[in-house]
Amino acid sequence: MSDDTTTASLRRGLEGYLRAVAGELAVPAEATSFEISDTVSAYLGLTRRWDQRPRHDLMLLWDEQHGWALAVETEPGEPTTVVGYLASEQVAPAPTVVARFVTDALTGYGTMAPRPDFPITLARNQLAGQLARYA
Repeated sequence: MSDDTTTASLRRGLEGYLRAVAGELAVPAEATSFEISDTVSAYLGLTRRWDQRPRHDLMLLWDEQHGWALAVETEPGEPTTVVGYLASEQVAPAPTVVARFVTDALTGYGTMAPRPDFPITLARNQLAGQLARYA
């Protein structure tokens, strides 16, 4: 598979995966974005608030190296405040698993995992293959 074909396939799969996760969390499409560059990453702006930082927006971040993280939106120039990471064997777990992670983290029922490190040596065509069912 050529690099252009792999990137196009990855783009379709990631777009569909992000749409599925957003659907589980009732996040509108305009509050989502993703990027495929030297790393693959995604962003969802959540409509829910965290009672420990009620005046700040929440975001769900994903990248191919660390998977999903729930974080508090901060002021420009401030480091992101991570609430927790999703403990998963997969870099892209099912959208229902991601939604459960957010709910558990915000209600205090979940246990926060350390930041996972997935091998980014995973070939882009393998990541595209994992996400293909969402395309």
